[in-house]
Amino acid sequence: MSGAARRGGRLGRALSGLAVGLGCVMFLGGFVLAAVLYQPYAVPTDSMSPLIAAGDRVLAERVQGSEVRRGDVVVFEDEAWGDTLIVKRVVGVGGDTVSCCGEDGRLVVNGEPISEPYVAGGFGASLTRFEVTVPEGELFLLGDDRADSIDSRSMLTETSTGSVPREEVSARVEAIVWPPSRARTLPTADAFAGLPGGVSGSGPLVPLLYVTGIGAVLILVGAAYGPVARRLSRSDRHGVPTPPVAHNEGTHG
Repeated sequence: MSGAARRGGRLGRALSGLAVGLGCVMFLGGFVLAAVLYQPYAVPTDSMSPLIAAGDRVLAERVQGSEVRRGDVVVFEDEAWGDTLIVKRVVGVGGDTVSCCGEDGRLVVNGEPISEPYVAGGFGASLTRFEVTVPEGELFLLGDDRADSIDSRSMLTETSTGSVPREEVSARVEAIVWPPSRARTLPTADAFAGLPGGVSGSGPLVPLLYVTGIGAVLILVGAAYGPVARRLSRSDRHGVPTPPVAHNEGTHG
């Protein structure tokens, strides 16, 4: 083997090892970070349909209640709602006046009609009328299937606003991951963007998926270098024809 070929082989092995090492860091780092930042949940009811259906598995970013904004789909637990994790959409935060129904049957927040394309069935914002001022530090939550959702409307009484303290929120749903036919990231609730505080931006899930995927590709490419290089080397050796041997013929006559 020539010196150039040996140097090329050493360089190839070095690059292969670098690709595998970098790929492992990206793949494992992305996977671990996603496990730290996100929590999977199984949704038991259709109260958030059609966006989230019963049986869907979702990934929710672990957040503090103080980070929650209007339009977020959140996971929370509150004794008044039962001893279980619940998924609903935030439509009002502390200080908001939320009412239904306004123009064209829309939800009204602080006097602003809200278009909610995610609401199921064309029933409007609610089948029942209500108006409530959300206490500071609390959230008013509704299911997207307003005709079949037990939510803050159901908890309204003469002494209760039906709202939930912010600290009861443990996560914000970012994506549906199962079944595969329904896998997607949740769209931003842009109708709330014009209200003070705006809406939440996308979480780090998609960048983490890219990092993890690129890491897996680097591992596969780096690991494949050795077998491919050996196969090519064998092909080169077997494919070079043996030069003919010259014979001296005697002169007769």
